[in-house]
Amino acid sequence: MSDETTVTLDQLSCGCSAVIVRVGGDRALRRRLLDMGFVHGETVTLTRLAPLGDPLELTIKGYHLSLRKSDARCIYVEPINALT
Repeated sequence: MSDETTVTLDQLSCGCSAVIVRVGGDRALRRRLLDMGFVHGETVTLTRLAPLGDPLELTIKGYHLSLRKSDARCIYVEPINALT
């Protein structure tokens, strides 16, 4: 994992995709995020933002879900365009 290209999920721009490199947070939050499909190596796309910027709408594993920005800050990703 390169610290230069790693950002948290809440820092992605709308329409951007990224690969998950680490899921943090307390034990309960981490377990919930992993159960929702936020696992190492999975691709996630930020598809839309709510009018006030929270929550985020994401696409992962072929389904859409909403996630609070505070929870998205626990997911570390590498944007796809930074991998090339």
